[in-house]
Amino acid sequence: MFTLVLLSSVTFAQQQAPTALNNADRPYALSLHAELGALKPLVHNIQFSQSGTQLDYVKDGGQDVAFPFLRLSADAHFGPRHTATFLYQPLDIQTQVWLTEDLVVDDATFPADSAVDLRYGFSFWRGSYTYDLLPGDKRELALGLGLQIRNANIEFTSANGELRRTNRDIGPVPLLKVRARTPVGDQGYWVGTEVDGFYAPIKYLNGGTSDVVGAILDASVRAGVELDGGVYPFLNLRAISGGATGTSSNPTPPGDGYNRNWLTFMSLSLGVDVR
Repeated sequence: MFTLVLLSSVTFAQQQAPTALNNADRPYALSLHAELGALKPLVHNIQFSQSGTQLDYVKDGGQDVAFPFLRLSADAHFGPRHTATFLYQPLDIQTQVWLTEDLVVDDATFPADSAVDLRYGFSFWRGSYTYDLLPGDKRELALGLGLQIRNANIEFTSANGELRRTNRDIGPVPLLKVRARTPVGDQGYWVGTEVDGFYAPIKYLNGGTSDVVGAILDASVRAGVELDGGVYPFLNLRAISGGATGTSSNPTPPGDGYNRNWLTFMSLSLGVDVR
């Protein structure tokens, strides 16, 4: 429902004057962004428990095809330099596969020559602040910080319903951010890039004792055109990469707390900014 409401807001803003979003008398300005396209996993390996199988999702887990991609975000601009960004990224990949080898997940063995339903849910919310070093309407070079809240739901279920393993987690991820944009020629064309990322031994950041190392990279390049009414359609190529390896100090049975999850996804999407 949230997705439909925000997409409807973007469509309405395109049909109406952009003053529906912004008023010259206000001390701030708003902009809405939406992307819709295809997501292709390139590399994705996962393992739960030291005795578990390292599953290659792309080769053996049904992630050898493309999946729908959607991203929604909104910016609040305060003056020419300061921007707060709020983003929602749904990511819920569900596949069904026939196992050719045993699959072991947290001491549960899904036998070869059987069907398994897989769910990889890793949606997230992200908030960030950037400071523009080149304030102005046409060019941008902004640096900032962000915080991402991951919402992981990873499931393995035998097709007959007799076996199931579920791993759920919600938690914060700090980010560094850079965003740039420049016009190309004088016909309204422009190119831009946006990068969010971080790498760290997580226990040194959150004060915990878990031996975990994690990383994230969300990088995109885009090209678009400025239309009348504050509408900016664009084509976007994005790489999403990262993961974590480590052992939790407070494991939930039946697993021993060890997990390894690394991935690289690419997306190609059509997007629109409404300002």
